[in-house]
Amino acid sequence: MLHAACNLNFFMSLEQVASAATVVGSLVWVEDPNEAWLDGEVVAVNGEDITVLCTSGNMVVARCSSVYPKDADAPSCGVDDMTKLAYLHEPGVLQNLKSRYDINEIYTYTGSILIAVNPFQKLPHLYDGHMMEQYKGAAFGELSPHPFAVADAAYRLMMNDGKSQAILVSGESGAGKTESTKLLMRYLAYMGGRSAGERRSVEQQVLESNPVLEAFGNAKTVRNNNSSRFGKFVELQFDQKGRISGAAVRTYLLERSRVCQLSDPERNYHCFYMLCAAPQEEVQKYKLGNPRTFHYLNQTNCYELDGVDDAKEYIATRKAMDTVGISVQEQDAIFRVIAAILHLGNIEFAKGKEIDSSMPKDEKSWFHLRTVAELFMCDAKALEDSLCKKVITTRDESIITDVDPKAAASRRDALAKVVYSRLFDWLVENINNSIGQDSNSKYLIGVLDIYGFESFKTNSFEQFCINLTNEKLQQHFNQHVFKMEQEEYTREEINWSYIEFIDNQDILDMIEKKRGGIIALLDQACMLPRSTHETFAESLYREFKNHKRFSKPKLARSDFTICHYAGDVTYQTELFLDKNKDYVIGEHQALLNASECSFVSGLFPVSDEESSKQSKFSSIGSRFKQQLHSLLETLSSTEPHYIRCVKPNNLLKPAIFENHNVLQQLRCGGVMEAIRISCAGYPTKRPFYEFIDRFGILAPEVLNGSTDEVAVCKKLLGKVGLEGYQIGKTKVFLRAGQMAELDARRTEVLGRSASIIQRKVRSYMARKSFTLVRRSAILIQSVCRGELTRQIYESMRQEVACLRIQRDLRMHLARKTYQDLCSSAICIQTGMRGMAARNELRFRWKTRAAIVIQSHCRKLLARLEYTKLKKAAITTQCAWRSKVARAELRKLKMAARETGALQAAKNKLEKQVEELTWRLQLEKRMRTDLEEAKTQENTKLQTALKDLQLQFKETKDMLLKEKEVSKRAAEQIPVIQEIPMIDHEMMDKLSAENEKLKALVSSLETKIDETEKKYEETNKLSEERLKQAMDAESVIVKLKTNMHILQEKISDMETETKILRHQTLLTTSKPGLQSEFGNKVLENGYNASETIRTNDIPHTPVKAYETPDSRPRRPPTDRQQHEDADTLMECVTKDVGFSQGKPVAAFTIYKSLLHWRSFEADRTSVFDRLIQMIGSAIEDQDSNDHMAYWLSNTSTLLFLLQKSLKPAGAAAATPVKPTSLFGRMAMGFRSSPSTVSLAAAAATLETVRLVEAKYPALLFKQQLTAYVEKIYGIIRDNLKRELSSLLALCIQAPRTSKGNALRSGRSFGKDSQTNHWQGIIDCLNSLLTILKENFVPPVLTQKIYAQTFSSINVQLFNSLLLRRECCTFSNGEYVKAGLAELELWCCQAKEEYAGSAWDELKHIRQAVGFLVIHQKYRISYDEITNDLCPILSVQQLHRICTLYWDDNYNTRSVSPEVIASMRVLMTEESSTASSSSFLLDDSSSIPFSVDDLSNSIEVKDFLDVNPAPELLEHPAFQFLHN
Repeated sequence: MLHAACNLNFFMSLEQVASAATVVGSLVWVEDPNEAWLDGEVVAVNGEDITVLCTSGNMVVARCSSVYPKDADAPSCGVDDMTKLAYLHEPGVLQNLKSRYDINEIYTYTGSILIAVNPFQKLPHLYDGHMMEQYKGAAFGELSPHPFAVADAAYRLMMNDGKSQAILVSGESGAGKTESTKLLMRYLAYMGGRSAGERRSVEQQVLESNPVLEAFGNAKTVRNNNSSRFGKFVELQFDQKGRISGAAVRTYLLERSRVCQLSDPERNYHCFYMLCAAPQEEVQKYKLGNPRTFHYLNQTNCYELDGVDDAKEYIATRKAMDTVGISVQEQDAIFRVIAAILHLGNIEFAKGKEIDSSMPKDEKSWFHLRTVAELFMCDAKALEDSLCKKVITTRDESIITDVDPKAAASRRDALAKVVYSRLFDWLVENINNSIGQDSNSKYLIGVLDIYGFESFKTNSFEQFCINLTNEKLQQHFNQHVFKMEQEEYTREEINWSYIEFIDNQDILDMIEKKRGGIIALLDQACMLPRSTHETFAESLYREFKNHKRFSKPKLARSDFTICHYAGDVTYQTELFLDKNKDYVIGEHQALLNASECSFVSGLFPVSDEESSKQSKFSSIGSRFKQQLHSLLETLSSTEPHYIRCVKPNNLLKPAIFENHNVLQQLRCGGVMEAIRISCAGYPTKRPFYEFIDRFGILAPEVLNGSTDEVAVCKKLLGKVGLEGYQIGKTKVFLRAGQMAELDARRTEVLGRSASIIQRKVRSYMARKSFTLVRRSAILIQSVCRGELTRQIYESMRQEVACLRIQRDLRMHLARKTYQDLCSSAICIQTGMRGMAARNELRFRWKTRAAIVIQSHCRKLLARLEYTKLKKAAITTQCAWRSKVARAELRKLKMAARETGALQAAKNKLEKQVEELTWRLQLEKRMRTDLEEAKTQENTKLQTALKDLQLQFKETKDMLLKEKEVSKRAAEQIPVIQEIPMIDHEMMDKLSAENEKLKALVSSLETKIDETEKKYEETNKLSEERLKQAMDAESVIVKLKTNMHILQEKISDMETETKILRHQTLLTTSKPGLQSEFGNKVLENGYNASETIRTNDIPHTPVKAYETPDSRPRRPPTDRQQHEDADTLMECVTKDVGFSQGKPVAAFTIYKSLLHWRSFEADRTSVFDRLIQMIGSAIEDQDSNDHMAYWLSNTSTLLFLLQKSLKPAGAAAATPVKPTSLFGRMAMGFRSSPSTVSLAAAAATLETVRLVEAKYPALLFKQQLTAYVEKIYGIIRDNLKRELSSLLALCIQAPRTSKGNALRSGRSFGKDSQTNHWQGIIDCLNSLLTILKENFVPPVLTQKIYAQTFSSINVQLFNSLLLRRECCTFSNGEYVKAGLAELELWCCQAKEEYAGSAWDELKHIRQAVGFLVIHQKYRISYDEITNDLCPILSVQQLHRICTLYWDDNYNTRSVSPEVIASMRVLMTEESSTASSSSFLLDDSSSIPFSVDDLSNSIEVKDFLDVNPAPELLEHPAFQFLHN
């Protein structure tokens, strides 16, 4: 087990000061056997022993010398550079890495060293093209730690200083070295990439060499699924322009023994499994099968890797081989050799006929033997002899002897290992030859991917070589760190002396010494015939028995232990001799050299030394030592950069951080050594403002009125009596332990302040308690006095109440006696009066009864008369209602006939809209169903009406019969009767029938009303359907019209394209115009395919009015036109101004070309001259005023050409005539002459006329379009360039010192903070004024500002995500104030010019809004995504939440639950999304088209435009007067 005793001694001075400064309440780190280090608070100090209450709840007693101070002010999310830590020691470094790893910040700096912790999950947003663009050219340390930053720093140093660079990537297996190396090479290829026109670039081959080497040199180990079993140093060569011109790959110490020997659960090299998973024809060709059937693969139970498809990897490897230049024949030969090795491993041996002889064991072994011979293309018998026999060469003769089966198996494995080793060396050499090396290259950047320090239970020769490599690199690393430390002291101009550090040169001498070194002794043992590993171990014990770095384990016979810089490692020597021997058996050399396969024979060439066919000894250890020496020479000639990869856990799973494991790797990686070197000098380095902010409370009087930070720091350190410190130019340098001493004094001052505060608070609480007690006593006294007074008052009140009760009682008795007498008298009087009243009442009842009898008799006579009249009235009413019902029936029949007419109209409409889409068909079916339902309802209503008519007729007949019966009965009754008799049964019957008739009539009226309502509803529904049909007809007409217009546009484009192609073919021998313009455009950086393009030309039908210019006229002669063109060019080159808000130059050019009929000419030079004139006019690209003037002219001229030109032969667009009645009606309404002004139309046609354009005119329009886009891009880029320098200052709020801000006389006012934003506003206003003065079309102005604001959004937002110091509360307030200024500007500029510019800032607005929110820990994830930041992605939100820190109020970020939710979503998205970048991309495309420009300007705006005044006086331009 490795130990850290040497590292613990590094901080002895720190421990002494810490022990002296440890007091109760101090925060410290205590060593723990399980968690490595635990943080806690000192609760008791007893001499050298202290008691610490850990945050885990445990109480620990430790020695003062074994604890380290903890920084209470350290941010919870850690710092990106560990040199910024207040205490640079093991627990501080470990806690910082753990804090950052918990928030997926896997990269951390330690000065210039990058520490990369393997996340064991995909984080694609950290490595895409946007991220590379951000780190390009950024200063080291300005952005978050990243391998791209290291690569960029190396590239910039190489280009600026002219010195080669090297990047050393190290770490144990599974730490992510290979992935980090890929990222470095990818970024360097990005920076030094060539143009895309080359067939296969060097950087492509370099990148594709990685999968090839991984396939043949990587394997699954216990610690890693893709472990590199060789060291690799990639040299990227660059030319003077910084482009990759060549490359070379150097490999070190391939693990050859893995080919034959495996341990569970490891795998062999990937290529074997890829070949077994190849396509079936490949498998059959090489006679392969399942990997479980091969001895070299089935020694373990692991055959497949999670998430890896060997079949796909095989295809990818073949493609990578194609890229690096390996031919198909060579690829087949390579895999032929791989298959032969697999078959070779399946050859088993048994005892032969002779003594100590051997032969293939069975038929299966013979099959594999013949297959190997077939694949190697050699003789099978010779192959058998080379395995089962050996040749002993003497001076006189060669003796052939047999070998036993065990020796034969050893010779078989030796053959497999040497073949695979030669094959791997051939691959590396071929890759280097294919890529090619630049002999003229002066610079190179080397990327070293080397194995890290290894210590296992069983350590063999491979671990010995690997640890030797790490010892050599550690020495180089220590020298570099010491050099960097001294360079910083020199840069800060402080006095420094030589700093001693532990050198491991004694270990290197012990291993590498030519005579008496371990490697030399091993080579000597290998050359002796009877030497064994035990004799080799004895020689080591004798040679190094007194060496302090060498020891012998007590219970081991042949093991030895070396004390490396990272700890003690015990090596087992059993296989040292066999693995150190690097020779080829002579029989194998002769066999494979004679192979018919040129590839196999090329792997085993015959050298002069080997011509004797004897085995020549070669030491792997010596050769590896020479390779290391060469590597160190190369590294010494370069400027090194270091990346230390760390594996956080052995489970290879994310979100698990094992402290002991990480700490061990930090020690092995030399990080602790670098910290020790730093601690030997001045480990604590603090800028002046941070030092004053932290320790200003120790001497507040030195801050009053002082403006010099250096003087304040000196006075402050003098006040506290600190010695040994240094004051640099920008920082305060403190010795080890001085930071803890200052913190102890600071804690003491804070403790005294806390005591004062506690004293004041206790005084306040005592005073408050006394006041409360006194107030309570006064209150109790007042309550008691009040109670006594109330009792006296109560007794007095009871006495008064007794007197009043007695008085009232006497009064009550007297009143009761009087009331009894009074009530008796009243009762007697009441009885007498009641008897008289009852007599009167009986008399009145009798009188009223007689009157009632008389009234009933009279009523009966009157009712009989009334009944007769009522029957007659009912008869009359029924007759009338019958008449009204018949009239309604006729109306319903008419309505039914109209419904039939509507049905016919509906069927006609259905036929007309059959060409509509499936939605109209569905509507037709719905309408048909409704009409059928309506018809059925009408039928039902008609049937009901007929029934009602029949009932009404029957009722009428019954009434007539009843009337006749009544008349006859009346005639039969005698007239003179004194007492008429009433037939009550008849009356009841008639009354009942009458009621039935009433009910029938009322129901008939109700049904008639319902019928009328349904008829009205049906009528409304029919009207709505009719309206929908008319709307559908109008939609059909519009669609047909638009389709016809599109067809005409397409035909125009095809015609124009045909004309251009035809003319191009005719003028190929004279490429004057095209080549001249093409070359000019390409010189300005535009691609010809993007510049010259065909635009859609919409046409409008125009009536051929007879105008003076439209008459046929004789074109001028070429000479006259040439002179007139010279005059025109000379005039418009000057600034001729504007007329009615339109550019005069553009209008004059258009009118002149129209008059000269240049658009209709097959050949003319005026367009070439105009293009040359515009190109020369815009050479001054720095003047926005000049560029805006020409943007206005070119865009206006392009608009006029767009409205005038049409390809020759294109037909004029004619509107589609509607065929239906409704369509003709709608077209008639739209074409009403009341809405058209014929005079305006004539004037418009006079200004802009439609002409048939020939090839030169169409080409001129395309070239003019390219110049409009180019000028637009120049103005936009000029504005972006002006704003970029100001935005760099607006990203972060100006930093102020708290002490100076509170006590000094300096003022950091708001003016200094808003000057940069005001500069941005001034730039925007200046350009807007220029664009307005030059009357640039508003659509172009809107696009310029929209893209500019989008660039502002991208730059500010990306800086917020990449720089932690920008992601603060105060910086959010600062940027928010600046954004408010931009919003105010957009409001003032109005939508006409600003357009949607403000909406382009949505990302930075929401991000800044989130930064300035208080109590973020109370906000849920749904509130963030739905209300606060809906536009931001999960990756962006996670980045902001983890980087956020409050420098003003020390508030917390969002809760851990929200962070966990984001992390889960990021993990889910990373597995599905192809790219998860959290950075934004700035678009530089042209956001408008010619049609957008045409729609923003109207032709009528040119009615009153006047041409150039200078030309009006010229006789050749008199046509401009018209």
